[in-house]
Amino acid sequence: MARLLYETHSHTPLCKHAVGLPEEYAAVAEARGLRGIVITCHNPMPDGFAPHVRMDLNEFGKYLDMVARAREAWDGRVDVRLGLEADYFAGFEPWLEKQLASSDFHYVLGSVHPQIAEFRQQYWREDPVEVQRIYFQLLADAAETQLFDSMAHPDLIKNETPHHWRPAQIMDEIRRCLDRVAAVGVAMELNTSGVNKVVSEMNPFPEMLVEIASREIPVVIGSDAHNPGRVADGFQQGLDLLSECGFTQVSYFVNRVRHDVDIDSARASLGGPTLERPDEMSG
Repeated sequence: MARLLYETHSHTPLCKHAVGLPEEYAAVAEARGLRGIVITCHNPMPDGFAPHVRMDLNEFGKYLDMVARAREAWDGRVDVRLGLEADYFAGFEPWLEKQLASSDFHYVLGSVHPQIAEFRQQYWREDPVEVQRIYFQLLADAAETQLFDSMAHPDLIKNETPHHWRPAQIMDEIRRCLDRVAAVGVAMELNTSGVNKVVSEMNPFPEMLVEIASREIPVVIGSDAHNPGRVADGFQQGLDLLSECGFTQVSYFVNRVRHDVDIDSARASLGGPTLERPDEMSG
């Protein structure tokens, strides 16, 4: 059976909350029947922006070298690619534009992280439902920059406001967000690590996936692996969920160009033993 899928969301120890080198992640990708893996560690940001969850500025070159070594070591077996998970925060667009132009990234994930102090200082409100609305507005703002290929874990706010998470009351805001995302052609991520979080379901939740499918927004599947054992974790279940929600294809990016794979073929291509699911590291 041909290998078809990539692990599209994985990290390195440089982000300070992950373990394992890219070579170790690639080994699990091979065992799981993947064609390749994209390393997408958290981007460095200026002025001490959330420094405890990302590589330092002076480590950026080390990150590029780390991925390049893994790519060379696994050449011909697993296609290791250079990616980045880049934070969107209003005002930092010029910084991101320059950073993303500095290297030949194969895939760029855009993220809005409501758990970091900077988000809480600027956007938190007494009403948690209003914070949820703000989050989805920012997600659309991020997509409209067109700096990113796909938006990561696109309902992450539910894990920061779990006791007030009732999606039905903000579906109009979510639909407006998705209309804006669809208009600029940015993909969305199905992040399988959500089952390990406070609200135990993949990101995004099924009703949002249905809305994404109805707008023909492409979806990329990724495990958000912060340790090698999580590579491709939940992919079979994720592909089943996508089918149930109206998708017939799943996507990945190489050279920042989207490639689509038939979900039935993707499901059949996965192999290897079922992996243990270690506790997910935050981020």
